[in-house]
Amino acid sequence: MFTEMKENRMEILFEGKHSYDIVFEDSFDRLSEELKGLTEGSTKIAIIADSNVFPLYEEKVRTQAEKNGNKVFSFQIDAGEEHKNLDTVRKVYTFLIENKFERKDLLIALGGGVTGDLVGFTAATYLRGVRFVQIPTTLLSQVDSSIGGKTGVDFDAYKNMVGAFHMPSLVYINTETLKSLSKRQFASGMGEALKYGLIKDGSYYGWLINSLYEIDEMEPEVIRLLIANSCDIKRSVVEKDPKEEGIRATLNFGHTIGHAIEKAKNFTLTHGECVALGCVAAAFISYQRKMLSFDEYYEIRDMFVPFDLPITVRDIDPEKILELTKSDKKMAGGKVKFILLKNIGKAVIDTTVTDEEILAGIKEIYVSPEDLKE
Repeated sequence: MFTEMKENRMEILFEGKHSYDIVFEDSFDRLSEELKGLTEGSTKIAIIADSNVFPLYEEKVRTQAEKNGNKVFSFQIDAGEEHKNLDTVRKVYTFLIENKFERKDLLIALGGGVTGDLVGFTAATYLRGVRFVQIPTTLLSQVDSSIGGKTGVDFDAYKNMVGAFHMPSLVYINTETLKSLSKRQFASGMGEALKYGLIKDGSYYGWLINSLYEIDEMEPEVIRLLIANSCDIKRSVVEKDPKEEGIRATLNFGHTIGHAIEKAKNFTLTHGECVALGCVAAAFISYQRKMLSFDEYYEIRDMFVPFDLPITVRDIDPEKILELTKSDKKMAGGKVKFILLKNIGKAVIDTTVTDEEILAGIKEIYVSPEDLKE
C-alpha cells in the first residue's frame, strides 16, 4: 500500500539477512559516510560513468569517495544503448586490469540504467565477482533498474541477453540529479513507476494519477515519495524471488512487447516509452480476456498520455513485433511468459497467451499508414 515514508533508508533482505541499503538523499554530501562501511583506506574505487553523466557528477562523487583515504580512479564510457555491449565491457576490464583492481576493491556505477546494467555485469564477472555501488542519476534507474541485482548487456541488439544476478553493496539515490534530465528522459522513468502501481498497488497508482501536477512541477517531497514507493514495491518482490523463478516475473509487465518494439525501432524510443506501449497492449489483452473492464482498460491506456508517454506507435510491422517477442529471454518451455492484469494493482503470470492475442494487442497500439489517411 502507498505510504508516506519518513525514513531516508530502505533495507533489502535476502533469506532474512541484510543484503544492502537503498539511501535517499538530495545531494552527494553523505556519500562518503555511506561508502565508509564498504571500504578501507587500501581499497581502490573505480567510478565509471558515461560521456553524458561524467562531466556533470564525476568530480562530486570523486571528492566524496576520496574523503575516506581511498585511491579513486575514473573511467568514461560512451553514452547510449548502442554501447551497452561486450565491447564496452572489454574496455572496462582492460581499465581495471591495467590499474590492478583486486577482488576487495569497489566499482561505482554512476549514471542511468545502461551504465548500471553494464557496470553491474562487469562487477559480476571481473575476477569472478567484485563489489559495486549503484548511484543512479535518472528517474528510470532510481525507481527500477538500480534495484534488485539484475545486470547485463545487449548482444547483437537482443536486449539484456547476456547478464548475471549480482547484488550491489549500496544504492545511493540523489534526487537532485533529476534536474539535469530532459522532459522526455524524466517521462521514461514514469513508464516504470506507473507499471509498479498497475501490477502491485492500486493505491499507489491512484496517488500517481492524483499527483500529476506536483510530479510535473518536480515538487521534492512528491518526487521522493514517488521514488521510495516504487523502490519499496520492487524490494517486496525481489526479496521473495531474487532470481526471477516466480513472482519477480510480474515486474516484466509491458516488457515483452515493449522490448520487441524497442529493438524494432532501433532504440530510437526510450525504454519507458516502450514499456508504456507494452503496458497498453498487455492491458488490452487482459480486457479481451474479460479480466479488466472496458472502463479500466481505457483508464490505463489514457493515463499514460498526461505523463508524456505514448499509447500508439507508427512505422512498425506487427508481425515482426510478434516474432521478436519469441526471442524474449523470459520464454519458458518455448512459451512466452506473459504478464496480464487481473485488476489494477494485481498482475498474474500467464503462459497461455496465444499468438493471435499478442498480435491483437500489438495492433491495438499500432497506427498504420491507412489509419493516418482517415
